[in-house]
Amino acid sequence: MRNTMHLAAQYLATAAISFTEKKADDSHTNLGWTNHNLVTHPFPNRDKLGLSYENFSLEWIAQNGNKEHFLLDGKTHKDIINWISLTSINNGITKPYSYNLHYEIPNYTIEDSYQFQLAQQNELSQLIKNRDLALDVISNVLQSSSYKSPIRIWPHHFDTGAFFNINENLSIGIGMATPDTLINDFYFYISGYRGHDSVDIINPASHKNYYSDSWKGFALSIKNLNKEAAIDFCKTAINVYKKSMK
Repeated sequence: MRNTMHLAAQYLATAAISFTEKKADDSHTNLGWTNHNLVTHPFPNRDKLGLSYENFSLEWIAQNGNKEHFLLDGKTHKDIINWISLTSINNGITKPYSYNLHYEIPNYTIEDSYQFQLAQQNELSQLIKNRDLALDVISNVLQSSSYKSPIRIWPHHFDTGAFFNINENLSIGIGMATPDTLINDFYFYISGYRGHDSVDIINPASHKNYYSDSWKGFALSIKNLNKEAAIDFCKTAINVYKKSMK
């Protein structure tokens, strides 16, 4: 279901690309996580498009809070494109909807006949827990030190992340990534930057969970990881970067 939801999230991304003003950093495509829904930024008419993990459905969310649901189970790619196009028109959006991504997702192809299926409801429940954990942990880390950053989900890599400045020489990326070549599980990550360049930490070999090959930063699988331990991991990693910049 993880890959299925990643595919489904691209309808939100393409709606944002179609209806909202493009931003240089691509942030117009990123998504919020609210009440177990992925949600776009507001469209010009202040409506949003959501993806409900609980209902396995797309939701057109009007500015007054009313919702139109479109259940995904059994629906084809073409069905979904037609629904978004018609619903956007019916809600006063004049720009046409186009399913056109400007980035590539590895091993990702979809045709008009592709059919979505709700294979494992229990997997969706676990994905909800993962997203909730990510939001809780990142929010705690930001609030405890008065760091300022939105927490967003990026539809390309599908990670939940935030990015904030500690000072003029150090910025921190924090988030939860989906399984990839670094760790074959959901994992928290912390990475330090000076401008666009990665920051080298002092004596990296002495730090557990630090990676420095294809990517530099701290990463830890969420397997058997509770909220408190995740928060401690993130804060400890941030402190390592702060000490390295002194």
